[in-house]
Amino acid sequence: MTEAPSIRFGCIAIVPSGGSGSRFGAPLPKQYSVIAGRKVIDHTLAALLACPEIEHVVVNVQHDDAHIDDTATKFPSVTFLRNAGATRAETVQNALQAMGKRVKRDAWVLVHDAARPCVLASDVARLVARVGAHAVGGLLASPVTDTLKRATRENEVAETVPRADMWRAQTPQMFRYETLVHALACSPDVTDEAQAIEALGMSPLIVEGSARNIKITQPEDAALAAFYLSRSSPDKA
Repeated sequence: MTEAPSIRFGCIAIVPSGGSGSRFGAPLPKQYSVIAGRKVIDHTLAALLACPEIEHVVVNVQHDDAHIDDTATKFPSVTFLRNAGATRAETVQNALQAMGKRVKRDAWVLVHDAARPCVLASDVARLVARVGAHAVGGLLASPVTDTLKRATRENEVAETVPRADMWRAQTPQMFRYETLVHALACSPDVTDEAQAIEALGMSPLIVEGSARNIKITQPEDAALAAFYLSRSSPDKA
């Protein structure tokens, strides 16, 4: 009797969580700070798991990360890896390699920051719907509303930069599995996945996301995230 082939996922989310969060200025990495009664990463995973479009969620942490254990017990359906790299790109690459036998070759991969706990399930659904019909892939982003200044090395204003057509990149960022593997291998120093795709000469689609989808980087970001999370839970939106 021939054994049935294992099911391969067609859409997964990867959460790189290998950073130390040094700019956050807390004793623990920022993804483990408690905001609105839960760890940041717990909020983030709950939001992603609330999206039926995402078939599986993968988190990649450093091999010696002891802080993830409590979160892992709360989310038994999530795959937790311990092979994060020195950079974001390396951490995502390692997760892609680990999931290679569990995803379809043309699977969609959504990469989302562990420190973006306020992402709305409705925004993720819109991203999947819009990008699913695009040849390249795409990302959530918010339009720039502030006046932009380019500075000199002396921190003096060199010029005002037109803000028309300028966007703040958010996550998730969504691309095909094999394309993302190739793009990150070619551009290991990028700060987000879209930049690696752009380096291949491809143009990702921008899908407007909510301004509440902030990344917690500085201590003051935590207070704003707590405000958003206390008003409504992103995993219920």
